[in-house]
This record gives sequence, structure tokens and C-alpha cells, in this order.
Amino acid sequence: MHRNQGVLITFLSDSDSDDLEMLVEATEEEEAEREIQRTHRRGSVLGRCVINRDRGEDFRMHRPLFCRILSDVEVYDPNFVQTKDAVGIPGLSSLQKVIAAYRILAYGVPADFLDDHIRIGKSTSSDSLRHFVKAIVAIYAEKYLRAPNEDDLSQLLQVNEQRGFPGMLGSSLNDINVLERSHIFSALTNGRAPPVNFIVNGNNYHMSYYLADGIYPSWATFVKTISAPISLKANHFAQAQEAARKDVERAFGVLQARYNIVRGLARFWDEETLANIM
Repeated sequence: MHRNQGVLITFLSDSDSDDLEMLVEATEEEEAEREIQRTHRRGSVLGRCVINRDRGEDFRMHRPLFCRILSDVEVYDPNFVQTKDAVGIPGLSSLQKVIAAYRILAYGVPADFLDDHIRIGKSTSSDSLRHFVKAIVAIYAEKYLRAPNEDDLSQLLQVNEQRGFPGMLGSSLNDINVLERSHIFSALTNGRAPPVNFIVNGNNYHMSYYLADGIYPSWATFVKTISAPISLKANHFAQAQEAARKDVERAFGVLQARYNIVRGLARFWDEETLANIM
């Protein structure tokens, strides 16, 4: 049994495929009653309050979104279509395979951990994840994994100008190999970046840039921090630059919080699967 955004997903052991169903969401009255119990319950020690750590928020997905992804993946990849074997026994459903993939991604559990919960074997779980991430990339890459367009870049420039860095497209952190695979940076180095005009200390500039640390080369497209600031002005710039550059670290922190598979050691050894997971 698995709870996902107030939805109970129950897997039954009968052979009839209709026995595998999603139960309806809990009623508003039940949710309200649970909230009252959470806020009014006292600890085991008199006067000790119970901290609501909101454990259910670790990985939640709205039911319509889950069902949409499930449907799209099933249409794209026949591997997720439920079939019957030679004696007419139905195999695993698309729901079981997709949930197995989600649980490995979200919680970072090994593939053989899911047998008791979803009635799915280790090899099938691993295979389902490979097919799932490949299907997600193929279906949604054009919309969600595309290179930023002019409107996106203009918005980035506007936000970064408000933060005190006019002309900044983004920031980099410690790994130049990642930057070299960036669509934005490739366009910038090839002269295909959006037109930018800004003034700093009375000087006009027409090229956008990235914030970077000392590991990066001394290019005009990098604005690096001051490693040993002496004056108050230099110290202020270094603090502001390093604070803004933490965007990348924070982004990966959010990614790891949502998808625990990123935190641990790689459970898959082929580069294609690893790339699709990321």
C-alpha cells in the first residue's frame, strides 16, 4: 500500500487485472479530522509539544499529474502495456511498473526492496526504471529540457539585474565539465547570446557573463570572485558574488531532496540510464 498526495494505491494479489485500482482521495472531512488530531495531540511528557515534520511532503504528486504521466508513458512504450502470458495470466500493469520507477527515483531504494510492496522483482524494477526515464525524456524533452529561448534569457537577465548583477546569465560552481555542456554557455561563446547593454563604473558592456570561482579560465564571459579581498568594497563584492553563485548548489539541494537516487552511489552503470535519470 502506498500513499501519494492523499491517494491510496492498493495492489491486490488476485489474477484479475481489474483488482489493481486506485482508491479515491480521502474526503475533506477525514483530512480535517487528521489535521485537528495533529495540532492538538500532546507528547508523552506533560507540556511537550509534537513537532509536525510533515513527512508526507518528501515526495508528493497530484493525482491528475500522476495519471497523465502514466497514460503518456503507456502510449509511448509498449513495455508498460499489461499483457498475458501463454496460459492467460496477466502480467504486471503499467501502474505497478511506473510506481516502482518512481519509488526508486524518489527514495533511492534498491530494486529488490520493492517486491514486498508492489509485487515486482528486482530485474523488472530495474528494467521499468530504464524504460521510464527514457520515455520521460523522449516525451517531455521538447518542452521541459529545451534550451532557453529569448524570453527565458530576458527574464534571467532581469532577475539578476535586480540582484545587483546586470548582464549576468547564471553562475557556475566547481565543475567546468558541467558548464561546457550548457546550452546557454555554448550560445554565449559562439556569439549567439541575446543582446545585452549595461553600464558598470561608467563603462558600457554588450556581453553577458557568468559568475564563477577561481577554477575557471580568465575569459571575458566569467566574472570571478576576489580570493583575498582587502578593501571594504572588494569584500562586499566577494560576498555578493559568492552568495549569488550558490544558486547552483541550492538547485542541486532541492533536486536531492526530491529525488534521493541522486544522493547515493549510482545503482546503474550504463551512461545512457544515468544521463536519463539526471
